[in-house]
Amino acid sequence: MKTIALIAHDRKKESMLAFARQHQELLSKHTLLATATTGRLIKENIGLPITTYLSGPLGGDLQIGSRIASQEVDMVIFLRDPLTAQPHEPDINALLRVCDVHNVPVATNESCGHLLLSTIGE
Repeated sequence: MKTIALIAHDRKKESMLAFARQHQELLSKHTLLATATTGRLIKENIGLPITTYLSGPLGGDLQIGSRIASQEVDMVIFLRDPLTAQPHEPDINALLRVCDVHNVPVATNESCGHLLLSTIGE
């Protein structure tokens, strides 16, 4: 069983829901983490069990980053909005950096997310 973090910027929430719905069977076999709104939407709309942290701008990215640094996360799927400035950009950069430091694979778009999930099979 893997621990997978799911994060999505506001303009990518619908894409994350479609992504999670498409991979629902696979994701249901793993431990899921998410920032607050993303996790709530996944719980309410898809019914997957998911541990939620604070909203990204309130520190949720950093909370998940601490789990990565503690070697408690196996992969991150972070659907980023590259066209909108984020007020918590330093936190986002810190999350991506901690993934690199601890050699945790991170997908920042749907195509890479599909590829990443394909590595863990059914």
